[in-house]
Amino acid sequence: MSTPTITRIESFRFCIGWVNWVFVRIEASDGCYGWGEASLHGPIRPVLAAIDDYATHLVGQEATGAERHWHRLYNAWRWRGGAVYMSALSGIDIALWDMEARRLGVPLHRLFGGPHRTSMRAYASHWLQGIETPQQAFDGAREIRRRGFSAFKWCPFQHDLLRNDPVGSVSRVGELMAAAREGAGQDAEIFIECAELLSPRSAPAMLEALRPHRPGWIEEPFPFENAKAIAQLQQSTDIPVAVGERLLSRYEFRELLELGGCRIVQPDLMHGGGFTELRRIAALAETYQVSVAPHNPGGPLCTAASIQLAASIPNFLILEQIEPDRVLRNQASSVPSPLADGIFTLPDGVGLGLEPNLEALADYTEGDQPRKERTGSLFY
Repeated sequence: MSTPTITRIESFRFCIGWVNWVFVRIEASDGCYGWGEASLHGPIRPVLAAIDDYATHLVGQEATGAERHWHRLYNAWRWRGGAVYMSALSGIDIALWDMEARRLGVPLHRLFGGPHRTSMRAYASHWLQGIETPQQAFDGAREIRRRGFSAFKWCPFQHDLLRNDPVGSVSRVGELMAAAREGAGQDAEIFIECAELLSPRSAPAMLEALRPHRPGWIEEPFPFENAKAIAQLQQSTDIPVAVGERLLSRYEFRELLELGGCRIVQPDLMHGGGFTELRRIAALAETYQVSVAPHNPGGPLCTAASIQLAASIPNFLILEQIEPDRVLRNQASSVPSPLADGIFTLPDGVGLGLEPNLEALADYTEGDQPRKERTGSLFY
């Protein structure tokens, strides 16, 4: 019996308002196929071109051995790494693993030794966006509890106010967080998205304003390039720091972990190297007793893959759910998201456990992700 070979690699691009989705499909000569996701927040056409470049190294090769192919592609050029190539590689890697599990007729997590858990707590993300008043913060937090979530994440900062009225911004953040805590109740976790807007100058006052209301973590307080400053902040506070959605390999996580820079890492399957590399990142974090809360901002394929990852690593903490897009994500999938009352349940279907519904996304094939430019520095 001959070994199946890769015969075709396709990519499918969609613009979902605020973000691009890119799905990857790989087909083999034995009729098996797999799906992955390579969505990137930002310039997406280079990712599509990178997928095509990688395809020239894959078509005609054996369809098995996802990890071997990962190393071949990662080292295909000396100019390796970077968000564009790593996103393309991630989508391909996810699809190769999905194809292998489908060929064997098993859920994907079985290829990683079986699940550590079959239910995974979720937090509602991109919630309370654009709020202006404490009453809005209270109402939004109350609504997310009504939906069954025990945790949510939001960004209480406005970058223009941080620059133009730094003292007033601190007071405003404290008032909004107090209202959100009251609406959510004392038994909820509230995670703070900083979106790299703070700096070693502004962060101490903001943390002081947030601390009485017990934030579950502060996420990306500074630009990711400054691992030393992030580590110094973590060592100065008992509030956990969460970082990692923009780090693209275990090599980039290594410095942060060696410096004691965070208590939670947030690698992204679509950018950090797919299953092959994210399992290594999780293992590296485990040696430092650091938990993993996967970044999950993509489409239904990313969510399905993140559930498989979360089930298969021992140091999983909680999984992101982009709650405002739930209806579209369900429409874009052959099966609804296995989410109820803030808990993801591990599906028992083969591979990732779903098929993307491309017909449901037919109206989203045109357009580009909006640019959000900021004058001056990213941080304040």
